[in-house]
Amino acid sequence: MEAHPDPRPASAPAAPGAPAGPSDETPVDQPWARSGEEALEALAASGTEGLSQTQAAERLAAHGRNELTAAPPTPWWARVLRLLNEPLTYLLLAAIGVSLVAWAIEGRQGLPVDAIVVGAVIVLNTVIGLVQELKAADAVAALRTMASPTAVVTRDGAQRSIPVAELVPGDLLHLDEGDAIPADARILRAGRLMVAEAALTGESVPVEKSAPPVAADADLAERTSMVHAGTAVTQGSAVALVTGTGADTEIGRIAGMIAAAPETVTPLQREMAAVGRMLTVAVVAIALVTMVTAYLVTDDHSLESVVTILLLGVSLAVAAVPEGLTAIVSVVLALGVRRMATRNAIVKQLDAVEALGSAGVVATDKTGTLTLNEMTVEAVLTGNGRVEPADPRAAEVLALGSLASNARLTADGAIGDPTELAFLTACRDEGVEVPAWRRLDELPFSSERKRMSVLFAPPEAPTRLVTKGAPDVVLGLCERVRTAEGDVELTAQARERLEAGIETLAGQAYRTLAVAEKEVPAATPAQAEERTAPAGGIAESDERGLTLVGIAAMIDPPRPEAAQAIAQAQHAGIRVMMITGDHPVTAQRIASDLGIEHAHALTGRELRAMDDAQLAEAIERSSVFARVDPSHKLRIVEALQHSGKAVAMTGDGVNDAPALKRADIGVAMGITGTKVSRDAATMILADDNFATIIAAVKQGRGIFANLTKVLRYLLSSNMGEVFTVFGGVVLAGLLGLLGPDGAMLLPLLATQILWVNLVTDSMPALALGVEPVEDEVMDAPPRDMSKRALDRGEWLRILGTGLVMGVLALGSLDWCLPGGLFDGGDDITTSRTVAFTVLVFLQLANTLSVRHARRSMFSHLFANGWLWSAIGLTVALQALVVYVPVLNTAFSTAPLDAAHWGIVGACVVLFIACEELRKAIARGLRRRRQALSPETK
Repeated sequence: MEAHPDPRPASAPAAPGAPAGPSDETPVDQPWARSGEEALEALAASGTEGLSQTQAAERLAAHGRNELTAAPPTPWWARVLRLLNEPLTYLLLAAIGVSLVAWAIEGRQGLPVDAIVVGAVIVLNTVIGLVQELKAADAVAALRTMASPTAVVTRDGAQRSIPVAELVPGDLLHLDEGDAIPADARILRAGRLMVAEAALTGESVPVEKSAPPVAADADLAERTSMVHAGTAVTQGSAVALVTGTGADTEIGRIAGMIAAAPETVTPLQREMAAVGRMLTVAVVAIALVTMVTAYLVTDDHSLESVVTILLLGVSLAVAAVPEGLTAIVSVVLALGVRRMATRNAIVKQLDAVEALGSAGVVATDKTGTLTLNEMTVEAVLTGNGRVEPADPRAAEVLALGSLASNARLTADGAIGDPTELAFLTACRDEGVEVPAWRRLDELPFSSERKRMSVLFAPPEAPTRLVTKGAPDVVLGLCERVRTAEGDVELTAQARERLEAGIETLAGQAYRTLAVAEKEVPAATPAQAEERTAPAGGIAESDERGLTLVGIAAMIDPPRPEAAQAIAQAQHAGIRVMMITGDHPVTAQRIASDLGIEHAHALTGRELRAMDDAQLAEAIERSSVFARVDPSHKLRIVEALQHSGKAVAMTGDGVNDAPALKRADIGVAMGITGTKVSRDAATMILADDNFATIIAAVKQGRGIFANLTKVLRYLLSSNMGEVFTVFGGVVLAGLLGLLGPDGAMLLPLLATQILWVNLVTDSMPALALGVEPVEDEVMDAPPRDMSKRALDRGEWLRILGTGLVMGVLALGSLDWCLPGGLFDGGDDITTSRTVAFTVLVFLQLANTLSVRHARRSMFSHLFANGWLWSAIGLTVALQALVVYVPVLNTAFSTAPLDAAHWGIVGACVVLFIACEELRKAIARGLRRRRQALSPETK
């Protein structure tokens, strides 16, 4: 039961030529604005006999079955091909091809280790992506499950039960309490009909439905003469004329929008594609230049020399390409998914983890996300004024309101109308005892009466009548009002004071219910003849002369933690927007309570009249949108994206699904959310809590920061290998790398480079990916989506770090090798081993440096225990390669003595000094810029 003055404007009569609502493509045009007779005439249907079986068969053939057609599932092989369609993957495949050609030219000796390892990396990354994708369900398939299996219709003048799929426009549909509505239909007759439409419109409480037409331009939530597929009857019954089936229903149009919404590309996907393209060009150019240079500087042009040069090209490709990058990114994201799951944020797509961290706007639904999705009594208006529910003067209002109710609280949950449950919940929370009076009779609520009355028999006391309903209606039946001093006459002055209080509550978006009561003495025989009720029952005449006990004001209140989460989001530069199907007064009240900036509400009707330019301007000045339908939500999300913002959209209803799919990251509710919304989203909140979104944003920002560290580390380390090989070729004569016969000696072998990549590109890189998330990530504004994660400054740092590594590695090689700038005394195998080990240790030192872009590497040096474990394990593995004989043979290494380790240590110290100097200069320049421009961040 629900009766209250809703602060909603009455629908104006449809003007000739009035614009249609957003969803008017039905077999009968704008049925909500037509009378029942006009709708029947338009569909050539009878309001008593229904369709004939022949008519139904013809219409089934013309309109199709009442079901949604799911898109064919994507085969696994198509998913694999799409996952492989990445520039970086093409580069790795090319490296495999060149490696196999070189292996074949050498006579196919042993196994093509390089090709096998790189191929395994590609397979691993593809499997990880495929497993994640296969977990996502088809949202349209979920929509197909939202209809009841059978429906009761009138055909050939008789009621019969038919499969829902066989419903056609023109059928007379019979609805009763508890029915799932299987098609869109125009109400012809209704008795106390209440329909739960939250999943479709966002309305937080069941909506009263009736037969009178509404305005042609009425919003979807205001079409009270219509019922829609996918919603449910919570109370009453109705006979309705089916006007739309299958794709012609509101839910069908939503399915179409879901299917038409393009797949979004996450910031990380764009970044990885850009890195892949850049590496492809760089690797090809460097390899060609190096091979041509090597061919020109050597005097030996034999087949063996050409093969060596070709292997050099492969070595460079192997050195330049971080083979493990895609797999490491996938693993880091997967670990992030796992961490988020422990915080009630379940991420279905790996890339969505990072996308959430880039969000500049969080567009959220109201009901259940920002609010508790539970009507709560917050104030009570009595004869003495407004009091809190905990006030003793409110106790009788709550108790009698709970008595005149058909709702109940059970161990399994709440059952009944949300406004009636609000009374029961308030009594439970405030310790108010509800009298156990025997119920004698009831006059039920109806849309015409707007009240309900219940007759009770208290023990050893006169019979009592309790009435609950719309305040304006109940006040009109009252002659007295209860005060702290007792019952007094309801004077005109007192009535005006109460009406002013009710108006104030309505302006604050409260739903209000008045509670009144009186004693009903036993009727005399003469009085009994005048009454319309059966003996011992009650009649409407008994509802006169009531005493007003009070008026309860209720609202679906904000979640206690939501305001703090919104404040944190706004501090982090994230704009919070409320997009809801609820009433604008309610939406604006909740937004103001929560501290959402620009809380002036715009309605769906206003949005419909705007073109794209006007909409773009509107979303800049308003953050609250009410009475919106699915197409409005989609337009808002697209407008925000066109302005260059990454959008996170939350929702729980069917109406949210298209926008959830279109947003950069769609966030569905795990408890109250429909299966459709959960399947269309990329992330699900297990606790339906807005605060969880902001916590996930923080995690997402931390993950992006860690991925940037991984990219910075892998690319700079691999540039060190490239500079080492390239410098060794170009400066071969200067470094003593030309043999007596003029043949060139490689500074590093392909197997050694592959080993460096295997040990340093795996465990240390993974450890970087799980760096603790710093609180400072929420002090910065969202990342500019138009800027690359690796901008010009980052690439200069990467190249500079790589150049220092190359110089130090070649310097250690030359120090040990005779015939160069430094006349060493070691053979080529030992000299290579020193350079090889120097490169490994420099890359390990680099893991400590890349943790902070500007701060010293010694800041929070031991915060990441996983990183130190990875460094220790890598050092142990490198020692095995240096000292184990079988590995000496496999990797062409030689044991090192203390002097050689001293060279390695000296190179590490020099590298650290260079990195610390670079960062100190960067900090000084940044401070100088900030001093010149205080707004610089």
